Amino acid sequence: MVSMLKGAIFDMDGILFDTESIWQRNWEAMAKERGIDLPLQFRYDICGSAGEKLLNIVRKYYHTDEPEKIYEEVVLRGKKELEKGTPVMKGVEEILSFFQENNVAIAVASSSPYEQIQHNLESTGLRKYFSVLASGQQLKVSKPDPAIFLHAAKLLGLDAKECYVFEDALNGIKAGYASGACTIMIPDTMPPTEEMYSLCKGVYPSLFDAKEAIEKGEL
Repeated sequence: MVSMLKGAIFDMDGILFDTESIWQRNWEAMAKERGIDLPLQFRYDICGSAGEKLLNIVRKYYHTDEPEKIYEEVVLRGKKELEKGTPVMKGVEEILSFFQENNVAIAVASSSPYEQIQHNLESTGLRKYFSVLASGQQLKVSKPDPAIFLHAAKLLGLDAKECYVFEDALNGIKAGYASGACTIMIPDTMPPTEEMYSLCKGVYPSLFDAKEAIEKGEL
């Protein structure tokens, strides 16, 4: 029998659901409407951010004193798209079933609002796999601070070092690494950098590939 960690914590956008591209598309649209060309660095900065940190990023890149209005409009547009359906990433059902069958406790740790996390999981039939839903909006700090992963692990009754963390973005990977978890990257809208490789236990094309690596005892 393969030796595994006791917990698995998943980011949501870009890991469980093919939604990161939706948010990025709306951020880009809002910028173009204001005559702003967003640099690639914006994606690295905004992914995984929440609260005041997110607003400060919007303030910086959109050159505005009203970042709340831009954020609220992006959220509104994104929600309208998601009402048409939430696309699930490759390998999600397989890895969740695998963990459940092997008594690995499962959590979501996302910077998205709790209501959005719950909606996405329930509308796709995946809610049954998760014993913990952790939203970054419940915390005072956001990724790359490890707080959300430490919080999720605690809710699972585990130490973060006993958990896998699945992430697609730099801020999330930094947070996973800082928490002490076994951090695994599944690239989505951003290619991995040397820094990302240095912070991860492994980088895989999909959750299905990560599941196979765990089954083989590589993680």
